[in-house]
Amino acid sequence: MSDSFTVRIAKADHVFSAAHFITFAGHCERLHGHNYRVAAEVAGPLDADSLVVDFLALRAMLGEITGELDHRMLLPTKHPQIQVVETGDEVTAKFENRRWVFPRGDCRLLPISNTTAELVARHIGQALLASLDIKLGFIPTRLRVELDECDGQLGVYEWQPD
Repeated sequence: MSDSFTVRIAKADHVFSAAHFITFAGHCERLHGHNYRVAAEVAGPLDADSLVVDFLALRAMLGEITGELDHRMLLPTKHPQIQVVETGDEVTAKFENRRWVFPRGDCRLLPISNTTAELVARHIGQALLASLDIKLGFIPTRLRVELDECDGQLGVYEWQPD
């Protein structure tokens, strides 16, 4: 049996407030918001300092990612029925006969098909993987991101290399 190590971070620093709407079952829900809480688990071998990854570095990277989403309107750019168009300082989102116009600075356009907790968790996870690689040259053996949108109602993304 071999040893395995994981670190988990779930701090108040990684809470963000954002608005969104999703489509499901053939309709589009109303615009609403959440106070999202993010937790991340990173697995890997211990380094020379007996760490999987430095908590301070992990906390800072996750804080940058969640900070980009905080107090924003989250819009999916790959949804087959929601059209998101940037025009100057505005972003327009359209779904069937509904239309929303937002200031560009208040939006985060995400390369996902729907702003569900699951897909936003994947977006955060992929951004964290990229940050770990770029800033630390570290690729974990497993990554898990939990995105809690409503006190125990959460979407989870897990990643492992092929």
